[in-house]
Amino acid sequence: MITDDLIAAARVSKAWPFQEAMKLVKRYPQGKRDADGALQPVLFETGYGPSGLPHIGTFQEVLRTTLVRRAYEVLTGGAPTRLVAFSDDMDGLRKVPDNVPNKELLTANLGKPLTRIPDPFGTHESFAHHNNARLCAFLDQFAFDYEFVSASDCYNSGEFDEALRQVLRHYDAIMAIMLPTLREERRRTYSPVLPVSPTSGVVLQVPVEVVDAENGIVRFEDEGETIEHCIFGGAAKLQWKVDWAMRWYALGVDYEMCGKDLTDSVTQSGKIVRELGGRKPEGLIYELFLDAKGEKISKSKGNGLSIEEWLTYGSEEILGFYIFREPKSAKQLHAGVIPKAIDEYWQFRAALKDQPLDKKLGNPVWHLLSANAEALGETPAGAGEALPVPFSLLLNLVGVLGAEATREAVWSYLGNYIADADPAAHPALDDLVGKALAYNRDFVAPTLVKRAPQGGEVAALQALDAALAEAPQDMSAEDLQTIVYEIGKREEFGFENLRDWFRALYETLLGSEQGPRMGSFIALYGIGPSRKLIADALAR
Repeated sequence: MITDDLIAAARVSKAWPFQEAMKLVKRYPQGKRDADGALQPVLFETGYGPSGLPHIGTFQEVLRTTLVRRAYEVLTGGAPTRLVAFSDDMDGLRKVPDNVPNKELLTANLGKPLTRIPDPFGTHESFAHHNNARLCAFLDQFAFDYEFVSASDCYNSGEFDEALRQVLRHYDAIMAIMLPTLREERRRTYSPVLPVSPTSGVVLQVPVEVVDAENGIVRFEDEGETIEHCIFGGAAKLQWKVDWAMRWYALGVDYEMCGKDLTDSVTQSGKIVRELGGRKPEGLIYELFLDAKGEKISKSKGNGLSIEEWLTYGSEEILGFYIFREPKSAKQLHAGVIPKAIDEYWQFRAALKDQPLDKKLGNPVWHLLSANAEALGETPAGAGEALPVPFSLLLNLVGVLGAEATREAVWSYLGNYIADADPAAHPALDDLVGKALAYNRDFVAPTLVKRAPQGGEVAALQALDAALAEAPQDMSAEDLQTIVYEIGKREEFGFENLRDWFRALYETLLGSEQGPRMGSFIALYGIGPSRKLIADALAR
């Protein structure tokens, strides 16, 4: 399925997943090889901090990394890869999130590793296990090919012991990298190693002295007592930037992206992994999502759009589409972006099948349809499928129907617009009918205010009504649009431009400042019901 033409086009494509994947092609011109020359999988990693519930900002890393992974497989003709979703669940809980129950339970366990804190939801063996399960359930919903890895499992099982030994061997060099980056007060207590107190179970932020690097023995103060303590087997974890570098070294990570807020961490962790004898992964530093107020989304504050909220108003494909585009530009993430994203996604999807290969590889939907495809190819399954009615038009229809808006009512009007108006024949459209009903209920209906027509608008609406009275019931949307257009151009109605005419139609007939192509709306809603809207407006 990965043809020579596809490889050649991918190698010159400007699409960002291919640009990112080319970094790995340059790193491993002959593929990733072990000491014996055997081909090894290139390892992609995403990180997750389970101190809060999973959200879209967490998920986007898995999606974007998957897109780079697939791009690399295309570029190399199918070289082996792995994707690890790594949970930093050995971290000590620093504060109680705002959006969880039983906050007192978490408060009583502040400072302990997340996998050693009871689950406030009462469903899993620990707080981290609960949040990890939420993450995996969502990733599984998208059928991602990934391996979940827990930091606690790696520490507790001894998998990280050799890497921890290497950290202790290079302890002074790591301190020399980190101390200049810290404030004076922080320098006095900073240590790359955070021992877990054998008394309280809390992850300690205390100065540490290396006693025996080979056996993992360190010395520190715990509740006024000097303790010598082996850090192996889950008895300690590492400070964040050192921990990140150690993980790259221990697992052999080749690619990991992160948000702009971790730019300094990438720099310091990159220096540390080189000190350990490893290599900093390739990666993309992306801009962060913002909430409706333009503020950074925080999983502890819960101020972002949740996964469940997005899926109430938009589909999984639209979420992927919105996440794909312009990763280096900050974007707001709130319900208001969904309608436009839906229509843009379907425009790209409809265009995909007949595009030349170079255009296909620049089409976001090519990458999204390829993310979980059984086989990569020039034209993935689903390319070219079109949506018979734009989502914006569905929203306008539902808004006009008002209290009468039901799935059945919407489909009865869709019969005016498409020949085979049957939910079974158009499952994607039927799903969007449900989304439109929900979006209208929560965001559109509360804001709709239809004003009375003024001045020349009255005569223009009367002229439109008269024209529709003469029109055949099956007149096409294009011919209806021409009628609307010609009325707006008539000088006697006094519109300075057509934009003013269309705004008047939206505000008087639909109750909003923006709207659809009126010809399409009239065709969908029907000439008779549209004349009733005009009559109601003229009667105000």
